[in-house]
Amino acid sequence: MSIFARPHYTSEITNFIEEMKQKKPTLEAEQRAGRSLLWDKHLDRSLLDEYQQGAVPQQPYVYQTRVK
Repeated sequence: MSIFARPHYTSEITNFIEEMKQKKPTLEAEQRAGRSLLWDKHLDRSLLDEYQQGAVPQQPYVYQTRVK
């Protein structure tokens, strides 16, 4: 036996996650579907360009009233 060989260790959290996946095989697919609802959006680049061109420059101190 090699001196570098170690017994395989898995943490309690890893065991918990693997157990959850075994109990509910659709879990990962549901997570991906939920992520796509909130984060995976396709942007229209032309609308994004128009939005950025229409931005008004902000004054250095936002709450300062303009002195005329």
